[in-house]
Amino acid sequence: MSKIPLALLALVASAALCAAAAGPIVTHYTLVNGLELVVIPDHRAAVVTHMIWYKVGAADETPGKSGLAHFLEHLMFKGTARNPGGRFSETVGTIGGQNAFTTSDYTGYFQRVPRDRLKEMMAFEADRITGLVLTDAVVRPELNVVLEEQNMRVANNPNGRLAEQMDAALYLNHPYGRPVIGWRPEIERLDRDDALAFYRRFYTPNNAVVVVAGDVDPAEVKADAEETYGKVGPRTEIEPRRRPQEPPQEAPRTVTLADARVEQPSVNRYYLVPSRTTAKIGESQALEVLAHILGSGVNSRLYRALVVEQNVALNAGAYYSGTALDYGKFGVYGAPKLGKTLHDVEAAIDAVLADISEHGVTADELDSAKNRLIADAVYAQDNQVTLARWYGAALATGETVDMVRDWPEEIRAVTADAVLDAARTWLNLGASVTGYLVNSLHSQEKHS
Repeated sequence: MSKIPLALLALVASAALCAAAAGPIVTHYTLVNGLELVVIPDHRAAVVTHMIWYKVGAADETPGKSGLAHFLEHLMFKGTARNPGGRFSETVGTIGGQNAFTTSDYTGYFQRVPRDRLKEMMAFEADRITGLVLTDAVVRPELNVVLEEQNMRVANNPNGRLAEQMDAALYLNHPYGRPVIGWRPEIERLDRDDALAFYRRFYTPNNAVVVVAGDVDPAEVKADAEETYGKVGPRTEIEPRRRPQEPPQEAPRTVTLADARVEQPSVNRYYLVPSRTTAKIGESQALEVLAHILGSGVNSRLYRALVVEQNVALNAGAYYSGTALDYGKFGVYGAPKLGKTLHDVEAAIDAVLADISEHGVTADELDSAKNRLIADAVYAQDNQVTLARWYGAALATGETVDMVRDWPEEIRAVTADAVLDAARTWLNLGASVTGYLVNSLHSQEKHS
């Protein structure tokens, strides 16, 4: 791939920042019942994305009840007294599309529909904030659906099983260490009473954020929200989410998963790092830039060193997952070429990390990374769903509208010294887990 001149990248990023400044004016309201509403106008098409985010996820579950947040996500489609059975889903299916998702920190539901059906979607979602009707007749079959999903995503997926085991090893005390889908023996014991107790504890308008992006007028959306969501009274006070925190981590951990179905061995490492919510000023942005320089694309340090120059890996990269209430995760990975071992790949990764921690990054690397990150963020505004997800995930994990809006300028302010400090501070093996995925038929390979 040809290298884009830095001058052109700088020009693109400058234009991107101008575009961001002239982009949609995001409006943030709080209704009387405590529900937050974010409106992002986008008049290019007569469609809207409507999302409701609840500030509750797998990390908020009662110990011993893992998988409950995800199980309730499934049950939320079972109907209310006003809209029984599959009426909501059938209505959305005829006019657009919908989906739902659960993470450690939040649970979300969204629809993408024509503009004139927005208020109808609001009414449906408002109805099931407190009106869900659950019987054993619908709960028990849905539990089997969740168990089959666990089979597909984890039990029969070596990569999924390794990631699950690595998370459990990374978090010594924090509930991020349990799987979002749950531990299978605990999922099997979930029942109607568990689901209803969790629902009544966390599903209330004062624990929700509604995001509407699309061909809308903010004042009209607010009026519609007040006529639908605003009529749902809060049913409980929501306490601050105080979770067990991590003690100082001082010992690197390793996890090896061997499975005959593994077609491509790999080495993965997670580092425990701050999230955007918990990081000091500028720290999260420096981690973003560091991850981009280390492992984003074919011009990144890891790809060039391992794939192009040393010819030990088929791929290599790095990433920073910073959208979380408590802790972020910095990851590096690589997969060996035929004839090379996981030890070869890991040693090469460690050499790149050691170099960047000792010598830092060049001015060209810094400018290129920042320009690309800013440009990518602005170009992503063309995607209505992406915009809605950005703001919803941010507000559900303790960020603010201003933090999302100001992110490009904060990336622009990152210095080489800040990136060097991030590498030296957070690429700390004592707070890491390294995972090896190997084929059990060839597990005699030495990988460490």
